[in-house]
Amino acid sequence: MTRITPRTRRVLIGTAVTGVASLALAGCSGGATDTDDALEEGGTITVWAWEPTLDQVVEDFEADNPGVTVDLVNVGTGIDSYTALSNAISAGTGLPDVAQVEYYALPQYALQGALQDLTEYGADEYEGTYAPGPWLSVTSGDQIIGLPMDSGPMALFYNKDVFDQYGIEVPTTWDEYLQAARDLHAANPDIYITNDSGDAGMAASIMWQAGGTPWTVDETTVSFDLEGDQGAQRYAEVWQTMLDEDLVSPISGWSDEWFAGLADGTIATLPIGAWMPANLEGSAPDGAGAWRVAPMPQWEEGEVTSSENGGSSLAIPADAENKELAYEFIEYANAGDGVQTRLDGGAFPATVADLESEEFLNEEFEYFGGQQANKVFSESSAAVVEGWQYLPFQVYANTVFGDSVGQAFLGQTTIAEGLAEWQSTLESYGTEQGFTIE
Repeated sequence: MTRITPRTRRVLIGTAVTGVASLALAGCSGGATDTDDALEEGGTITVWAWEPTLDQVVEDFEADNPGVTVDLVNVGTGIDSYTALSNAISAGTGLPDVAQVEYYALPQYALQGALQDLTEYGADEYEGTYAPGPWLSVTSGDQIIGLPMDSGPMALFYNKDVFDQYGIEVPTTWDEYLQAARDLHAANPDIYITNDSGDAGMAASIMWQAGGTPWTVDETTVSFDLEGDQGAQRYAEVWQTMLDEDLVSPISGWSDEWFAGLADGTIATLPIGAWMPANLEGSAPDGAGAWRVAPMPQWEEGEVTSSENGGSSLAIPADAENKELAYEFIEYANAGDGVQTRLDGGAFPATVADLESEEFLNEEFEYFGGQQANKVFSESSAAVVEGWQYLPFQVYANTVFGDSVGQAFLGQTTIAEGLAEWQSTLESYGTEQGFTIE
């Protein structure tokens, strides 16, 4: 599973493009390159990744291929990882052979020409193997710039004990969610419907689920409409109302206080990605039996829509030294025997076969009172709204989110005003980097 970490640090990962005129990714050849010889020849590859289930995948891959050594290195998560990767790309030295890259960050590296086009190795044969959201995320034009490692279809995690105690129905629409927030807080001022201190990934996922297209990207032309976009404004309206009425806990995600609130029920719901169960089990064990999973609240009665929240690929830098062996590894990890190994370790799949398998769907989660939660997650994956795009400088966009929209969570502005300021910042940055902004 991949978690979204707080993006409050102001770390830039370098320019979004290294000369906009140089847009081509590593070129693909007329036919797929056979990488089988790489396994026979053996050698060493370096993998930069933080995903814990890869430890066992590496061990198994080395056991199956005695001449191969995989040096698995955790250079940090999220922004820390991208800072290291960008520095290595800029320096032209010290690059890994494989890098874990979250879906939202892929376009930035793709536009730099920094990632290998995997169609050269036959990756296009996996079309249909993965859920639409993850597959779209690793596709750039006619090129494939990574293989999906996991996915994060959203669901509403909720504390059933808390809802039952106060006689409040689990919300099925965002209007009901807002009313449940009021009812819970009125019944017990220590209870909040959720927490948020200004998370860019959460905001994007809510806009996406609301059918938003706050920006559109056509190669080097980027158009913004955060002020007029339906999804952005729906997000702003609901979240601003909750902020105005003090219905959102200001606790930051992934903090000790956050997990404590999840364990004792003072944070009553989490709209978040399907990779969350292992985090709850490991870091909020006292909540076991109280929590359940439901579909995301809908914007219109009778709709069935969802979005992605998080998820990562394994990609190969265009200038990596051992690309053939690197591809053998990511194919094993994300399309071969390594997939089951990762699922056994608690990862959430991106592969359609696993999302639809009876074993997966019928798994009972003790933490969720025996609920077959994967059925909810699988339905969410199939309901992801099409049309969402990440910016070609999304990593930068996330780092500056707190300077604009994030200020609304401190009472310094409104979310709507913050969105307008965020758009202005992004338009200026895009222009500076050589993009055409419309």
